[in-house]
Parts: sequence; structure tokens; C-alpha cells
Amino acid sequence: MNGAGLLLRREMALAWNGGGGPLLACGFLLSLAVIVPLGAGPQLDQLANLAPGLVWLALSLASLLTLERLFERDFEDGTLDLLAMGPLADEAVVGVKVLAHWLTIGLPLALMTLPVGISLGLAPDQLPLLAATAALGALAFSFTGGLGAALAIGARKGGLLIAVIVLPLFLPPVIFGAGALVAQADGRSPGPALALLAACVLVAGVVGVLAGAAGLRGSRT
Repeated sequence: MNGAGLLLRREMALAWNGGGGPLLACGFLLSLAVIVPLGAGPQLDQLANLAPGLVWLALSLASLLTLERLFERDFEDGTLDLLAMGPLADEAVVGVKVLAHWLTIGLPLALMTLPVGISLGLAPDQLPLLAATAALGALAFSFTGGLGAALAIGARKGGLLIAVIVLPLFLPPVIFGAGALVAQADGRSPGPALALLAACVLVAGVVGVLAGAAGLRGSRT
């Protein structure tokens, strides 16, 4: 197995062994799905109109929960220094860590949006589109979160700093992901919103990997 494969396997194992995998983030997402309908009262039709935006807001907030330990744990125990001496470039290290985060956190969150969407009143025919857009959006959140986590390495209250950095960058995927669901509900094609969401993923992938690698190099100076 090559270096990238070994690192991916390690990251996925650590996600489960050290932090319970996606359980915390999925629990947070489900909690929002329970609290919001209770607070909205009996106006279920009004809740259904707000459901696309609420689901995407919940998904973005849940994605934040596990970003702080993406690089910080390896920074504290010296693993980042060992990785710097290995065969993988910093860009590859960031890319593999982000991929592991998406596989262990992002995809389970995308699946968890289905019961959340049902509880918020989304129509059953919207659920496949919700799952597909949530999986794409979670990938964008992982890339953007990797950027924030790398820039916050070694900072005090790193979780707060990550939130300040990445929350504004989460807005485009939230807007276009929710927009695709709204377009489908209105009888319009969700294709344009999906294309823009895919573009967000590509931009987040390029910028997140390059800026994240710069953050890793900065943490070693």
C-alpha cells in the first residue's frame, strides 16, 4: 500500500478510535431536526417552505464540530513533522486528510439529512436530490474546513478561529444546495444550482488543498 493509502487508512481509523467517528456530528444534526419542528409550532406548511435552508444550515453547522482535531492532534504529538519527512507533499497530506474527513464525517451526515428532511416536511420525491446535494456540499465543507483547520494550527481557541474562517466560505454551497431543492419544489430544473454547487466543490478543492498546505508549512516555522 502506498503512502497516501496508509495515511487514509490511519485517518479513518483515528476518526473512529479517537472521536467516535460521525456520532457527535450526526447526533447534533438529529437534535436540530427535533428542536426546530418543536419550536416552529403547528404551522407545518410554513416549516416545509423553510426546510431546504434549515437542512443545509444544520449540515454546515454539524460539519464544523470535528474540524478542530483535523490537524491539531497531529501537530501536538509531532506527526505532522514526521509526515513532512515522508514521501507525500503537504498538498497530498491535506488532500488525504480531507478525503478521510469526508468519508467518515461528511457522507454519514449526508445520509442523516434524509430523516432530517422528513422531519422538517420535505416532500419524499425531494429526498434523492437532498442526499446527492448534501454529499457534494459535505465535500465542499470538508475542503473548506481543511483550509481553516490548517490555518488555525497551534492557535488558542482554534475551534472558534476555524468557525470565523470557514463559516463565510460555507455560504455558497448552502445557497446553491438549498437553491436546487427550492427549484425542484417549484417545478423548475435544479440543474443550474447543481452545476454551481459542483463548481463550489472544485474551487474549494483547489483553494483548500493549496492554502491548507501553506498552513502546514507555516506551522513548522
